[in-house]
Amino acid sequence: MNVIATALPEVLIFEPRVFSDDRGWFMESYNQAVFEKAVGYAVPFVQDNHSYSKRGALRGLHFQLPPYAQGKLVRATQGRVWDVAVDIRKSSATFGKWVGVELSAENRRQLWIPPGFAHGFITLSETSEFMYKTTALYNKESEGAIVWNDPQLAIQWPEIPAADVLLAEKDAAAPSFKDARVFD
Repeated sequence: MNVIATALPEVLIFEPRVFSDDRGWFMESYNQAVFEKAVGYAVPFVQDNHSYSKRGALRGLHFQLPPYAQGKLVRATQGRVWDVAVDIRKSSATFGKWVGVELSAENRRQLWIPPGFAHGFITLSETSEFMYKTTALYNKESEGAIVWNDPQLAIQWPEIPAADVLLAEKDAAAPSFKDARVFD
């Protein structure tokens, strides 16, 4: 497993080694020892989620506040997505900074988004399937969101014109970064 640093030190890309032959391919998609060595601490995953999205579907920017803050290990198992993590920890030197990474069935990359970061993605291919592990169970009272096109964050979402972005009502109505509940 190759571990790649991003502009946000706690957010990491995991790139598996893929073994191919005439039969197809094999990869180890998760190894707890390798993962925890890379992030530097024990990470208990408690829930797996799986979504299917059409081109232009944008999910996010989502997070959960303590005591139900979630870390997420995310990947696209079909299609391509542009995946974004935003540091929403007021005490962090990178507060309000974001990183974006293309995840696809082809590149097989995964992105680790620790607690304290908002997360979102947009489907770039005709469809995508997106899977992720979380470190805390979903808790409605702890959920938060930031509008995807917040001008202060200035996230560079690729390829899809804003008029073609497909949003859930709650994502379209999400507060701006300056008005969102964030981590202290």
